[in-house]
Amino acid sequence: MRAFGRLAAATVSAAALFGGLVAIAPAASALPAACTKDTTFPVPLAETVTANVNLRKNPGTGSTSLGILAKGTKFTGHCLTNKGGTNWEYGKVTSGANKGKWGWVAWEYLRD
Repeated sequence: MRAFGRLAAATVSAAALFGGLVAIAPAASALPAACTKDTTFPVPLAETVTANVNLRKNPGTGSTSLGILAKGTKFTGHCLTNKGGTNWEYGKVTSGANKGKWGWVAWEYLRD
């Protein structure tokens, strides 16, 4: 996680230096309880869904599905938690039929 933090800091610095836009993370109070200060990313991660997958209300396969994210859907991750041996990422859908929805996606179905 430390290497990720250094990479994120370098990315933000480079974007600021070259005039790029930097996404602002939501306030910690806006994130679910599973997102602690130790599991929240220093900057949001722009990712892509690698296969059709459920967007979940809570981390875990037993949680309500908020919709299906199609392969190629864009997702911005804000934190990571582990539930039942699976890593789950919380974030916002930024493209596709579920654009604008917030929820949990199994980490194995996301790539940077």
